[in-house]
Amino acid sequence: MAAKKEAFVRTLRAQWLGQQMRELRERRGLTLKYVAQYLERDFSSLARYERAEWPFRRDLVVELLDLYGVYDERERDRLIQLAQDAWRIDRWDNDLGGTIYDTSFIDFPWLESRAEQVCTYASLLIPGLLQTRDYAEAVIRNAEPSSTSEVQIRKWVQLRMDRQRLLDGPSPTRLAVIVEETALRRPVMTRGVMAAQLAHLVRSARKPTVEIRVLPATLGLHAGLDGTFWLFKMPPPYTDVAHAETLGGRLFVESDKALRYVRAYDRLREAALSASESAKLLSAMAEELS
Repeated sequence: MAAKKEAFVRTLRAQWLGQQMRELRERRGLTLKYVAQYLERDFSSLARYERAEWPFRRDLVVELLDLYGVYDERERDRLIQLAQDAWRIDRWDNDLGGTIYDTSFIDFPWLESRAEQVCTYASLLIPGLLQTRDYAEAVIRNAEPSSTSEVQIRKWVQLRMDRQRLLDGPSPTRLAVIVEETALRRPVMTRGVMAAQLAHLVRSARKPTVEIRVLPATLGLHAGLDGTFWLFKMPPPYTDVAHAETLGGRLFVESDKALRYVRAYDRLREAALSASESAKLLSAMAEELS
């Protein structure tokens, strides 16, 4: 009796590579049918590769890069490495500017746009998806070197604002936030800016797809003491993805390795104020600053 084959886990890398290869094909104005005929491969198989239903093989990626006219050595190495690592479900990007994947390897907008629900525990700052423009600018200026140009600062701020469109429209992404009370009280900017930011949270919490819960400052030990993290709950058959970031690098974990973060988030949600209690606290804090 033949051994049962296990299905390929549609990893983050496989999904990212599939999208990258599809974008390269589309930029050349090529159809899947044309590519399949040119390479003498099955049309449906190529479609499955792009959807990450099957893992790209290294030799196929090389063939496609040749066809798509990708000759930059670093770009080719990056995509070929992704194909070779398609099975991996975690990675530290220890040097965000020096890895073979470079800083474009998996970005927040890409994950947010694919997730059915985005969950985050915010221990120090209000999450980017809920920041006002003034608050976001202050946070970005603090994170960027003093040599960063005003043009670049404005670009980062606008990108953050653009990300928030996920929460609106006909099919908004569901967002669940657990935020420390101390993060809400952190004086990032003037009283006026902070009052406007808190009022924005109150309005956001009224959306049916947004849940905001506050973790009271009086709470002692809890499941979030290791710091801020994000959970991206992906549609089937893709696995959930957890993300954490430190000064040393970024960590993405998937599948069973993300369960620790799922459990931590569930415990934090139980410890936090209810959504209605949190809304009352946010309103009171905004009034205090007005």
